[in-house]
Amino acid sequence: MKNFFKIIILSLIIMCGYKSAYSAEKVEYLKTHWSFKGLFGKFDRASLQRGYQVYTEVCSSCHSMKYLSYRNLAEDGGPEFSIDQAKAIAASFEVKDGPNSDGDMFTRPGKLSDKFVMPYDNVKAAQAANGGAYPPDMSVLVKARGGGVDYIYSLLQGYEEPPAGMKLDDGVYYNKYMYGNKIKMSNQLSDGLVEYGDGTTATVEQMSKDVTTFLMWAAEPHLESRHRMGFKAIIYLIILTVLVYFSMKKIWSGIETKI
Repeated sequence: MKNFFKIIILSLIIMCGYKSAYSAEKVEYLKTHWSFKGLFGKFDRASLQRGYQVYTEVCSSCHSMKYLSYRNLAEDGGPEFSIDQAKAIAASFEVKDGPNSDGDMFTRPGKLSDKFVMPYDNVKAAQAANGGAYPPDMSVLVKARGGGVDYIYSLLQGYEEPPAGMKLDDGVYYNKYMYGNKIKMSNQLSDGLVEYGDGTTATVEQMSKDVTTFLMWAAEPHLESRHRMGFKAIIYLIILTVLVYFSMKKIWSGIETKI
């Protein structure tokens, strides 16, 4: 029995120590206004289109989005490019297809039905090109990381010089928002890196917000329809509650109470 209580006490001490260490390492993420949050949240179409531009020009050389098709860019609830714009975007990429009648693979311009072109042929090729690290697919990255959009938004702006006395291996960088503060991806954003077609100034903060908004849509493309459905469900429940209340009131009004 004594050993049993000793084990419990030791377990509690270890858990408290772990909790304290975790709390000490926890960093407050950067905050910004997300238009898609809340019951009536909607995606900012201009931000989605700018975010796609940042992904294409900055991120797509390493990170795939294997669950997205080019037709998704023109669908309701997304960036809502026109059909012609989406076709032009798809056609700007070379897609491997085949085999043809001779049994050979060939390349052709992309079509709306094609998935986003992968930057590497396979996982091994991706790792070889990135010092052994595999750049994660970005299709559902926002959902796969604790902290969601706030974490991704902060991570893109969290590159700093390492603290004094901290040594980093070659190809490893310090990021105060990264788990463990060490990341193999170098800082990819700098002011003016892309030129937005709508005239928006491409600051690091703006590009971080735009590409994170795009990644949120990629991970949850039906967010707006879900919000609409949720609002309709709430209205329905309110009406149903009112009807039930008056129905019960009418039923009980015909029953005499005995004193």
